[in-house]
Amino acid sequence: MKKDIKYKEQARINMIKEADRELKTGEEEGEETLELSEPAKEESRQSHWLLLTALAILLVMLTLEFGFKYQPAFPINLIIFSIAFLLAGYNVLGMAWRKARHFDFFNEFFLMSVATLGAFSIGSYSEGVAVMVFYSIGEWFQDSAVNKAKRSIKALLDIRPDKVTVIRDGKTLVTDPKAIKIDEIIQVKAGEKVALDGELYSDAGTFNTAALTGESKPDTKRKGEVVLAGMINLDKVSEVQVKSLFKDSKLSKILEMVQDATARKSQTQLFISRFAKIYTPIVFALALLVCFAPYFFTDPYNFHQWFYRALVFLVISCPCALVVSIPLGYFGGIGLASRNGILFKGSNFLDVMTTINTIIMDKTGTLTKGVFNVQEVVTDGIEQNELVKIAAAIESNSTHPIAKAVVAYAGESIGKLKAKDVEEISGHGLKGNVDGKTVLAGNTKLLKKFKIAYPPEVDQLVDTVVVVAVNNQYAGYLTIADEIKEDAKLAIDRMHNLKIQTVMLSGDKQAVVDKVAKLLGIDNAFGDLLPDGKVQKVQEFKNAGSRIAFVGDGVNDAPVVALADAGIAMGGLGSDATIETADIVIQNDQPSKITAAIQIGRITKRIVWQNITIAMVVKIIVLLLGAGGVANLWEAVIADVGVALLAILNAVRIQKMKLD
Repeated sequence: MKKDIKYKEQARINMIKEADRELKTGEEEGEETLELSEPAKEESRQSHWLLLTALAILLVMLTLEFGFKYQPAFPINLIIFSIAFLLAGYNVLGMAWRKARHFDFFNEFFLMSVATLGAFSIGSYSEGVAVMVFYSIGEWFQDSAVNKAKRSIKALLDIRPDKVTVIRDGKTLVTDPKAIKIDEIIQVKAGEKVALDGELYSDAGTFNTAALTGESKPDTKRKGEVVLAGMINLDKVSEVQVKSLFKDSKLSKILEMVQDATARKSQTQLFISRFAKIYTPIVFALALLVCFAPYFFTDPYNFHQWFYRALVFLVISCPCALVVSIPLGYFGGIGLASRNGILFKGSNFLDVMTTINTIIMDKTGTLTKGVFNVQEVVTDGIEQNELVKIAAAIESNSTHPIAKAVVAYAGESIGKLKAKDVEEISGHGLKGNVDGKTVLAGNTKLLKKFKIAYPPEVDQLVDTVVVVAVNNQYAGYLTIADEIKEDAKLAIDRMHNLKIQTVMLSGDKQAVVDKVAKLLGIDNAFGDLLPDGKVQKVQEFKNAGSRIAFVGDGVNDAPVVALADAGIAMGGLGSDATIETADIVIQNDQPSKITAAIQIGRITKRIVWQNITIAMVVKIIVLLLGAGGVANLWEAVIADVGVALLAILNAVRIQKMKLD
């Protein structure tokens, strides 16, 4: 199991290292970012004006030639077209030269440079300029589409306030959120965004959580409940006690995840990158064959004619439609997911989700709310109040939802009673010393471990049970009930509609697990599992050939999240360990978002393969026509730019799609 997890993590690292820059920013080298720098923006504006000037010169010359049947004499026409050519293509020529200096000749920049300079060499000035102008216009549209995609994701997520009001020494002070320390009280006015994660210090408040969850429904918080950075205060002034630094807030981590996601390529993208490196030199070789091979088969051999056909072949073979539109499609998929409260940590996981045929889920906090309430207290030789106080004292050392339910039920009755030397026994419960007594609190497996007898009817109870033993004697139990999430049944039904097998794993006892599974219609359910038992079950399904997505939220779910083909974490209530390990994070804890993630993966893959098919079919047709002398340079450049723009528009469409 450890080897599988280690292998998976190493594979991810290798994928990141192997990937070329996913989206072009006009630089030969550099780290991908979601926003262009100001110098880059200014340079882009200047190149656009130069390109428009070149287009204007081309249109004037074509109007004179075809409209007025006038063509300037040589060398005037060469000078005019050369100026237009350099204005439109200086970036392309410069990039081709820089790559050639590193012995990289097989790329679209060098390909376009050879084709256009070749056109000039045989006197086809207007066609050479047209190829460069329209190719550069295509690049312009591609860059615009890429930058728009970046801006949309940045605007969607980068909503961290740059100022915050903090209360210090009884006075309010406006300062940078980075200067706020843990446990300080910040003030959030109506309409303002919360700047840092914390707990509500006021009695109550209503917040819009759309930035984190994708849901705009107002969420009412009570004193002591968690409030996260990015939420918007909807009513009166609220005070929040800060519980994490600015850099550690969930919103900051979301931004880091999305930023990192743009650097992780899908298998399709990696394939296209490798394909382009093989495809381009083959195209150069075929172009040489188109030019020179007819010398041995035709008589008379017309070099000018076959050279022209080779140039057409080079122009239409440019792979830019593939190398730009495909990553743009995956970028759009990440944006669509983010808008719906789902964070993919890389476009490779969009592909993985399309292959999933089995979804394995944790119970508590994933399919149920994880909000437990004590239903019944049964004692044996001890006062009920005393049992509750002792259980609460030891359970106060745990963050598990069941432990919190016991502590909440005890309330203030616990008083100053404290537990000492508390030891957590994974998958069993807690052991400690309370008021000089050795206390055990957990499930029945804990009592079995310490060979403590208890009534057999305890094992027959359906609800979750916290069994308590004092000084190695059974003392009673508390029954705890959880509530199923509103959309859990809908989520399971959607999975079945997608022909996906559903499985539930839980550390809870089998009777409780079976009850929940029956209510939801889950195919298989396994209870009484320790963390290593969950790992073993997931491994069994993998060995049987299943493609697995595991959904969990607790610390004990982190190993199986890492082991699964796609690890999904519930990001609202989930532990940091599980969220860090997961490949996909669902921000609002809704199980129905699991199928939404699958749908987004399928939409993205469908559009990406539409682009691949369209681009390759059009290129093959025009390549054959060009080699046969039917298509000319004009038709080649229109086909090349046209298919690139069509693919880009198709990819951009992803960001505007609505899910079922």
